Amino acid sequence: MLESLGLDSTAESVYRLMLRCPREDVEQLGDRLGISAESVRSAQDRLSRLGLVADSYEHPGRLRAVSPDLGLETLLARQSAELAAHQHRIEMSRAAAAKLISEYAGQEADATNPGVEQLVGLDAVRERLASLQRDIRHEVMSFAPDGAQTEDALRSSRPLNEQLLRRGVRMRTVYLDSMRNSQATVAHADFLTELGAEVRTVAALPTRMLIADRELALLPVDCEDTSAGAVILTGSGTLTALCALFDSIWEMATPLGTVRKRDVNGLSGQEATALRLLAEGHTDEAIAKRLGVSHRTARRIATQLMERLGARSRFEAGVRAVQNGWLPRER
Repeated sequence: MLESLGLDSTAESVYRLMLRCPREDVEQLGDRLGISAESVRSAQDRLSRLGLVADSYEHPGRLRAVSPDLGLETLLARQSAELAAHQHRIEMSRAAAAKLISEYAGQEADATNPGVEQLVGLDAVRERLASLQRDIRHEVMSFAPDGAQTEDALRSSRPLNEQLLRRGVRMRTVYLDSMRNSQATVAHADFLTELGAEVRTVAALPTRMLIADRELALLPVDCEDTSAGAVILTGSGTLTALCALFDSIWEMATPLGTVRKRDVNGLSGQEATALRLLAEGHTDEAIAKRLGVSHRTARRIATQLMERLGARSRFEAGVRAVQNGWLPRER
């Protein structure tokens, strides 16, 4: 039951027994559990590293179990801080990857850059996308960072997507969490899911992207204006990095139809991302764009977070979030 906190079944059994039988030594604990004394000592070493056992005051040289309300609370707080730090590193990696992608996508195709193909204008992008989707053999992976999709976009993409799925192509798409509030977008995603597609959502995405057969990637030249054109990347090194980016975000995303869980601080993924952006000084408009929500919704989320933190300014909200363990401390 406590594996998620770093305890294996043996360590958990030893800890539970030490709580029930605080006066028994290593050999007695082993006899009760049917394991060797060495296994008990090994489990106690793990428990000691987790702060769940400590030196006994009454019996020098023997360990005692720390009460669960203290030991587990400390362990949860430590894991919360580690999770926040890990999430921060992932977000920094995403930002760096998005910047690199944007810079690389803006380069002109020439003899020194054979792995780059430029597509100028929306018509050229749509034509190339249509021909590309007809050539996909095995798998297509994509990021859709616009939140709710327009009726026209959904209508135009449905025939091509349906053809791919009926050919047995594996289709995985990551949308923003905010798309769950759009009935039309959810209905479209449900339609694709019924045909075998896999759909997940996250709070924020680094860029719009489509990867075909892990051999070719299509990205916008300008993330702020996707109608300006796109770039097709085929270099093996670039594709490896882009596929790794997709896979890492896919693993963290929530399958459509699954209730989105809140973290140990009671924050949804959308709120946690908004809080990080808030602490970094982003405006409501910038936060709204990253989350794929309206300016009013972004302002409401920011206001609610500040109220929960008891902060009167965005700077104070960032400070209090770090103090409360909602955001990692800068190292």
